[in-house]
Amino acid sequence: MEDLWMIFSSIFVFAFGIFCMIFGAFTAYFGTGRSRNIGGALILFGLIGIIIVLWFTGVLGFSTPIVWKTEAVIEAIIAVIAAILGGGAALVIFLGAIMKS
Repeated sequence: MEDLWMIFSSIFVFAFGIFCMIFGAFTAYFGTGRSRNIGGALILFGLIGIIIVLWFTGVLGFSTPIVWKTEAVIEAIIAVIAAILGGGAALVIFLGAIMKS
């Protein structure tokens, strides 16, 4: 049960970081005024999420009281990246089909 919690929490924090950075980049690029500031804050929150994952897996070289198993977290990160790429490919095909019709 401890391994499931570790995998869930690491994927949650990693996905939070990645999507905050993606949404923050879109908001900062396409937004105006205050929206750009919010986009910058989202990018910062995303970077903090990624740093938390690196910190708790021990990749940064610091010892922490809570250490996630590096191998399991890397496998989870690869799964999240594959899911993002698969969803992105489906989105591109969907948008292409909509634009053609």
